[in-house]
Amino acid sequence: MSRSTPLRAAVVGTGHRAQTFTRALAERPGHRIVALCDPNPTRMAFHNRLLTAAGEPPATQWEPEQFTDLLTKEDIDEVVVTTVDAEHDRYIVPALKAGCRVVTEKPMTVDTQRCARILDTVRETGNSLTVAFNYRFNPVHEKVRTLLADGAIGEILSVHFEWLLDVRHGADYFRRWHREKRHSGGLMVHKSSHHFDLVNWWLADEPAEVFGYGRLGFYGHEAGARHGLRREYERAHGATAAADDPFALDLAANDTLRALYLDAEQDDGYLRDRNVFGGPITIEDDMAVLVRYGRGATMTYHLTAYSPWEGYRVMFNGSAGRLELEVEESNWQPPVTRIASHTGALHGDTAAEHAGGVRLTLRPLWQPPKEIDVETAHEAHGGGDPRMLAALFGPVRPGDPVTGGVAAARPATERDGALALAVGLAANSCFESGRPVAVRDLIPGLYGEP
Repeated sequence: MSRSTPLRAAVVGTGHRAQTFTRALAERPGHRIVALCDPNPTRMAFHNRLLTAAGEPPATQWEPEQFTDLLTKEDIDEVVVTTVDAEHDRYIVPALKAGCRVVTEKPMTVDTQRCARILDTVRETGNSLTVAFNYRFNPVHEKVRTLLADGAIGEILSVHFEWLLDVRHGADYFRRWHREKRHSGGLMVHKSSHHFDLVNWWLADEPAEVFGYGRLGFYGHEAGARHGLRREYERAHGATAAADDPFALDLAANDTLRALYLDAEQDDGYLRDRNVFGGPITIEDDMAVLVRYGRGATMTYHLTAYSPWEGYRVMFNGSAGRLELEVEESNWQPPVTRIASHTGALHGDTAAEHAGGVRLTLRPLWQPPKEIDVETAHEAHGGGDPRMLAALFGPVRPGDPVTGGVAAARPATERDGALALAVGLAANSCFESGRPVAVRDLIPGLYGEP
């Protein structure tokens, strides 16, 4: 790095996912976290303990209302936004206007107005915004991109994409703030934006029209009662009815979950362990979507949030054959409620106890199928996290090569974030209206219009 002093960084939002960025910046000598911003001082104190454990000085702690003062008084160079999804633009826009480089967790935001505001600000300032789509950096996904780009199946005509969240991981979106669409945009936005970005990137194309159906059919008060799964408690901690409920989360049994959430309730009253069969829940758990792309390819996509196993299947049909990817991240989940991960993660940072395999198969026309060798990992989001962090912030040790292939050279931009978001927002609109949605009409300014 050409600078003699580290870049001065601020991390905004100090919940679970922010740990990835706090640790990543703390271990890179070219960066220093000098400020944390969050409405909850207990969570900021937890992140300061992460910094001091890494040999870094503690950062100053700021409330959200002080964010613009933080930028100037702390002389911030870069901002990492990991707040509740609906709050992203609140920090992205002033940080861009202040001349900072901004990295935001996905999704970029949760509605069309906020998205247009971010796009307008990027254009006005000319500053950098990156959306942290870590699945781009998974080596398996990079291999798929390379095969498709090299013409392994000719012209891509259609895609079928099924993503399954198991009852451990899927249920977790229904315990916390994600269960309200006004905060998260629903799973079509919060979760599926990962997948829509992948397909946009794999196809090197843009979505043109979307149609879909979605419903809450498994979680929630009504469905839980209908299926005989509901137990009577508001939140799991301290509830006798939750003691042996496989859908309950025991915050007290994990040191990180206790420190980040249970101990932090005194500050803001946020409950991390709500009953997944309670209410209010305004998001869907079963969603089917059809997308037409600009060059004519179509995608059928289905997200299930209550599966016995976790993983995904993607099939590409082309003029010269077919490419099939199947990833089994867990082939079943035992009914336990204690989380062993030291970060408090239910999914992503460590391999599941019952993780399955990865299979990538190329089926050319008039030839036998070929099994493609791929680099596989189930931890760190399939190996995507460390590769993404290296691409965003450089290697941990100066002079080391930045790992990664095709994706590492091009992290997702604000336009990539907007196009992934657009599919989810269009799907949400279809769920309500029953009518298809043209992406061009959805987000003002996405195609450069005023």
